[in-house]
Amino acid sequence: MLATLVTAAVAYIFYLLMTLGSGTVGAWSVEELISGAVLAVIAGLIAGGIAISKEASGGKSPYRMLNPLRLLTFLAYLIGPFFWAMAKANLDVAYRVITGKIRPGIVRISPGLQTELGTTLLANSITLTPGTLSVDVDDDSGDLFVHWINVTDEEPTCEKVCGGFANWARRIAE
Repeated sequence: MLATLVTAAVAYIFYLLMTLGSGTVGAWSVEELISGAVLAVIAGLIAGGIAISKEASGGKSPYRMLNPLRLLTFLAYLIGPFFWAMAKANLDVAYRVITGKIRPGIVRISPGLQTELGTTLLANSITLTPGTLSVDVDDDSGDLFVHWINVTDEEPTCEKVCGGFANWARRIAE
């Protein structure tokens, strides 16, 4: 029950932040406040037991991501290293499109992450970066299969494919 409430509260806060300034009652309209609450409760009921569970957190406290220090670390990651990597990847992809110098393929990387949240954070970071796409996760080993626009090594290191993303995922989620 607590997982459902926490998930609904986080979803509602996120909804309010995304619709900030679009209404007439303060920053929101009455309809937005009500529809946001209804959607947050639905999200809490559907995802509460999945998003906040001992299994997803590798046996650790499932509420540890509510720690403000972890949230600040996540924001620092988004604003700094993640956006810098995205900017570099955009330039690299543009260069490869113009010159035609691509060698696409699927590679396997072993990030060594212990939690599903860490693996999910890494997979999403890889997918959001141009030129790479997370294709699959090996449930037994936690290895990721990544489609890479320019395969230079048949068995690359995690650092070669996704830079420091795995270290940041470890720092944030584990």
